[in-house]
Amino acid sequence: MTTLVEAATELRELPEVLVRARAQVLEAGIGLDEADTLAVLSLADEFVPDALALAHEVRMRWCGPEVEVEGIVSLKTGGCPEDCHFCSQSGQFTSPVRSVWLDIPALVEAAKQTAATGASEFCIVAAVRGPDQRLMTQMREGVAAIKAAVDIQVAASLGMLTQTQVDELAAMGVHRYNHNLETARSYFTRVVTTHTWEERWDTLEMVRAAGMEVCCGGIVGMGETLEQRAEFAAQLAALSPDEVPLNFLNPRPGTPFGDVEQMPAVDALRTIAAFRLALPHTILRFAGGREITLGDLGTRDGLLGGINAVIVGNYLTTLGRDPAEDLALLGELSMPIKAMADTF
Repeated sequence: MTTLVEAATELRELPEVLVRARAQVLEAGIGLDEADTLAVLSLADEFVPDALALAHEVRMRWCGPEVEVEGIVSLKTGGCPEDCHFCSQSGQFTSPVRSVWLDIPALVEAAKQTAATGASEFCIVAAVRGPDQRLMTQMREGVAAIKAAVDIQVAASLGMLTQTQVDELAAMGVHRYNHNLETARSYFTRVVTTHTWEERWDTLEMVRAAGMEVCCGGIVGMGETLEQRAEFAAQLAALSPDEVPLNFLNPRPGTPFGDVEQMPAVDALRTIAAFRLALPHTILRFAGGREITLGDLGTRDGLLGGINAVIVGNYLTTLGRDPAEDLALLGELSMPIKAMADTF
């Protein structure tokens, strides 16, 4: 079956932004600015294969062929006090997610299962505004137990942090910290009202200063405009995170965004290409929502259109693809999985 990327052709005149991107991004390694990112997001459908093909060239030149594989697990699920409108773990909504804590043996087993897929990264996530002392104790014991049992990098996503908590996580050996900005600064108050975009940014700055890698992305398809999507890409470029997880809204029943129309696959692919051209050196990770938004063929197009990392298995409250399917696809596309030694 022919993918969109394979359907790209250079036998016709390309839009000026793609010509400019070839010289600026592919040849010089300089990401597109906000205006040019918007131009890519606004491309006609017929030029999406060309944008994806160029994004793939950029990824191969500036990031290489390897794909980073990661698994995630929820240490504390549900009952979050925040009102992120996309999230079924908020205690403010009628979403069917109960508050549950995972014990240390279960955490270690999840890390072992993740490592068995070939993953180099295991991320511990908690549905909280920020960690309390109980959660920090659980993290300290959990990270130590994982490191004693399995050879895998440990990442964390525990909400907003204090400087003391940042220092504690770094001392535990947490390799990478995830805290998504979620959307453009101008749209944030339409998505979250219980804390600010600036509070999230402050945590990310502390994480970087402590020597941990910064993982920061968000969700597209939440009702933002194309201009705001381009704004978001530019803000991520200004932050310069090591990794950007790209989620596509999977509308969850009982949340304020539960009735938002699902993002068309072609828009999702346009977004992948645009973000890669704005962030040529960054790990761009397939995250939540790709299964329902893109399906199998779209997943392939994304991997051939700028994506160079995937979350395998299930997400926090939704089902993902079978890890074996993703690993088989990577093998078919001759995309080697990034080795553990390369992540140190």
